[in-house]
Amino acid sequence: MKFAQTRIAPTPSGYLHLGNAYSFLLTKALAKKHGAKILLRIDDLDRDRYRPEYVEDIFDTLDFLEIKIDQGPKNSKELESTWSQVHRLPIYTEGLAQLEQSKLTFSCTCTRSQILQIDPRGIYLGQCLDRRMPLDKNESAWRINTLDADFLDYIAYPATPKSALIPEEASCYVVRKKDLFPAYQLSSLLDDLHFGVDLIVRGQDLFPSSLAQLDLARILGKEEFAKTTFYHHPLLKGPDQSKLSKSAGAYSIRQLRQDGKTLADLFLILGQSLGLNQELRSFEDFEGSLTL
Repeated sequence: MKFAQTRIAPTPSGYLHLGNAYSFLLTKALAKKHGAKILLRIDDLDRDRYRPEYVEDIFDTLDFLEIKIDQGPKNSKELESTWSQVHRLPIYTEGLAQLEQSKLTFSCTCTRSQILQIDPRGIYLGQCLDRRMPLDKNESAWRINTLDADFLDYIAYPATPKSALIPEEASCYVVRKKDLFPAYQLSSLLDDLHFGVDLIVRGQDLFPSSLAQLDLARILGKEEFAKTTFYHHPLLKGPDQSKLSKSAGAYSIRQLRQDGKTLADLFLILGQSLGLNQELRSFEDFEGSLTL
């Protein structure tokens, strides 16, 4: 089985942690196994959380992990001059214009706190659908009505056809934020299509996003996205079994480097976190521990 391209797509919103390293190394292993090139795509549209030091941490982490990037920025200067998502705004704007004509797009003014008041889980229940507000209403986001969405077909790695409904966590997903910028689901989809990504490696927590993007591709008539293969890997957990978080600095790769840890040390910690019976000390050990 051959793939053309996969990608590593971090967000510069915090220092990368061991869970990010695990995902990146899995991507490297899969790319090596299937002859795919690796694209570095830094999702930097959320300028409120963007920090230059987080961008530098991405490049430092990739160097530390000895992951070779085939396409994408090699440093912060190249990101800003050529590879930033800001340079692809015309592509996103075209997608939004197409969605504006869709009967499934609706305007929503709900805040996060209002959504939590209605559903403590933070799940959006479509409360603005019946308000029928114009799409150009001030301080409104655009959402997609998924309440009647059908099953979505997708390919699970290595080549297993599956189908699923959009789960509650991704119901009525946002495609344009209140600041008028495209939301993650739209920019991620259009970027993957733009760069010819046919293998997407991401955590199981992003499975709802995969389904949202497959739904969005269907609405936009991007049938080729349905041919993408998805590998959703388990998440690494902290000692208390909580999800690792960039905002909390959990298992920060930067901190490990500052503590004098080597790449061999990182593989050792990674193997322990995965609960493996064997000791990992190298990428070759890591590859050998995988069932791909």
